[in-house]
Amino acid sequence: MSKQQDFTQGNIMKQLLVFTGPIMLTNLLQVSYQITDSLWVGNLLGGNALGAISVSSIIIFILLSFIIGINNTTLTVLSQQKAKDNDEGLKAYLNAFIITLTILALTLGTIGFLSADFIVRLLGTPESMHADAVAYLRINTLGIFFLMGYNFIGTVLRALGDSRTPLRFVFIAVLLNVILDPLFISVFELGVTGAAYATIGSQGSAFIFGLFYVWKRKLAPLVKPYKPKMEEVKLILNLGIPSGLQMAAISGGSAAIMSVVTSHGETVVAGFSAAQRLNSLFILPAQALGTAMNSMAGQNIGLQKWDRVRKIARYGILYNFVIMAVIMVLIVLTADKTIRLFIQEPAAIKFGAEYLMIVAFFYPFLGVNFVLNGIVRAAGAMYQILILNLISFWLLRYPLTYLFSEMLGERGIAIGIGLSFLLSSIFAFLYYRFGKWREKKLFETEQ
Repeated sequence: MSKQQDFTQGNIMKQLLVFTGPIMLTNLLQVSYQITDSLWVGNLLGGNALGAISVSSIIIFILLSFIIGINNTTLTVLSQQKAKDNDEGLKAYLNAFIITLTILALTLGTIGFLSADFIVRLLGTPESMHADAVAYLRINTLGIFFLMGYNFIGTVLRALGDSRTPLRFVFIAVLLNVILDPLFISVFELGVTGAAYATIGSQGSAFIFGLFYVWKRKLAPLVKPYKPKMEEVKLILNLGIPSGLQMAAISGGSAAIMSVVTSHGETVVAGFSAAQRLNSLFILPAQALGTAMNSMAGQNIGLQKWDRVRKIARYGILYNFVIMAVIMVLIVLTADKTIRLFIQEPAAIKFGAEYLMIVAFFYPFLGVNFVLNGIVRAAGAMYQILILNLISFWLLRYPLTYLFSEMLGERGIAIGIGLSFLLSSIFAFLYYRFGKWREKKLFETEQ
């Protein structure tokens, strides 16, 4: 039985549960990279080293964001082509994506490596964390191609309706990372740089295995790379540039928020870093739903099945509120204990636990953003999503975080971020309900 699903017919809730589950597990495994690094670094090297990794990770995401943005358009373009049963279109656009993303990965990786010291200083990183942050950043930028590569393979398969196979590739990467982390950090005594080497080594191995596996089993229409047609590149850039800028807006907003956090000193940076590691774990269901919405709605939009698209959105929001409410309760009950897994400094633990308990109450609204933006993105309305994210991060999240941290001190960081989740979900709903995203046409052959 084929692992690729047809979302244009059948039971929506069953499809949503079956398709979202593997995406969630895949994301969980990917987050375990960061958690594994954090557990080893935080416990073996201390809070300052953990803070250095946290600062560097934000910068890495900034460099990767444009590539991730174009990668996200893969879901939109290929899912619509699959719905039309267009094999030649699938091959052509897949080739165009491969060429474009490879060039971007190599270019941005080089820029990141050369500008690491400048960017780390620009964020106001405490001097005690500076050297480790720069070293971790430089090593990871060298491996940005591998990170892009194995994520792209997974995205292609999900666009075709297969969310289970990518689990294999990510599992291999995580397993290698678990083995290499303590080896490089402790046995070889490489410290923070050891965690970076372990990460790019495991990602590179997963990329090579994934590429071979997909080609051998013919899970995607891979062809020998060739120069893509101008209209293919034009469509990819027309969708990818705003999508990439959208991711840049998100990562840039995260960096701006980190600058607010660093202004409160090393204790707050360490506590915030530990909390963010857990935060990245807790919001996985919402992120998985957003990805599922993009694939499921994309196939139906390709065939103009708008009633089914609306049903997918309603089920997605319902699923989000149920699962995020459960997570919210778990966080309130276990915040202090989970923060202690990463750091041991009492003051940092206190801040991290309080931060999580406040932000947790706003998680369901963050999920609404993922669900509705995933639906709109499936139509190809990338500029509109860009505007929504600019509003979310630069008109709401960063200003509110700064304002409340000035008014209430370090506790205001969580309040500002939480309120931004609530307000941005309102903007997302208003555009989903009244916006003109349904009028978007991607391909010239569409009537």
